[in-house]
Order: sequence, then C-alpha cells, then structure tokens
Amino acid sequence: MFQGLLVLMHFFNDERHHLPHIHVRYQGQEASFSLPDGELVAGDLPKAKIRLVQAWIELRREELLADWELAVTGEALFRIDPLR
Repeated sequence: MFQGLLVLMHFFNDERHHLPHIHVRYQGQEASFSLPDGELVAGDLPKAKIRLVQAWIELRREELLADWELAVTGEALFRIDPLR
C-alpha cells in the first residue's frame, strides 16, 4: 500500500489470470495493470493515481515479475517497497 493505493496480486484463477498483472484499489475504485508493460487493462482510477502505479511498476518491474512467478507456484512473496 502506498499513497492510498492498495496493491493486490491474484494468481490462482488460471482462466482469467494468464497475464502477469496487479489489481489496485483506491477509494472504492479498482483497476488492473499489466506487469510487463504497465498498461491499464481493466477498471479505472484517477489519472494521477494511474501515473503513480505505472511509475511504480516501471521502477519495480523485476521484483513484481519475480513475485508473480513465486505466487503461481504457491510460494511466499517478497514485500516490494512502495513508491516514495
């Protein structure tokens, strides 16, 4: 969680979750972002929050993708530093 954004990673639903991605919640809104490119793939957030999430993905992409790989194999994830 950072700047009021709650970041979640759902990975066990094989039918819907082939693309590595994160879900982000902010003040009742939710959006999904692709990890490989940071693109908004579903939902909506205020534009400034979208830019923050995309910047965080850009800075932490390797860590996020590593956590995705751990998650799909049922292993514990590493905590990723928030955007400061």
